Amino acid sequence: MTWTQEWLELDPTVCSVARTVALVGDKWTFLLLREVNNGVRRFEPLQRRLGAPRAVLAARLAHLVDAGLLERAPYREAGQRTRFEYRLTQRGADLRPVLVALMQYGDQHLAEDAGPPVELRHRGCGADVHLALVCANAHVLSGRDDLAPRPGSGARRLAS
Repeated sequence: MTWTQEWLELDPTVCSVARTVALVGDKWTFLLLREVNNGVRRFEPLQRRLGAPRAVLAARLAHLVDAGLLERAPYREAGQRTRFEYRLTQRGADLRPVLVALMQYGDQHLAEDAGPPVELRHRGCGADVHLALVCANAHVLSGRDDLAPRPGSGARRLAS
């Protein structure tokens, strides 16, 4: 049986891609995660940088906090009331490779003639950073033909 035949027999509602898209799959959520990853943590600067309507931004921030991707941390400036800033949790930081993959795709296929707007460098040595698929034996996968999907322990067959 080929993978395609086997894939067609699996229940598509049990899918890690679908679960992740349900969690973060809208424009404002990814842009918020980009900003927080880059150190922008307070509501006003987030709203100013993103241009998101305040209600949309507040709803997305609440969703990300409820989902455990961000945490609220109180701060207070002199003479002001207590406010909150938003910090990545480990669960949120684990989405960095997804953001880098989206960035790499945009740089490769959607960048303007001047080139990519942001370059990622390794703090330790200064070299360019590129996302890669690497197997547990440290082999770098170069294309689709290098992947051999198979049903995982959480897969379910479609009901007959």
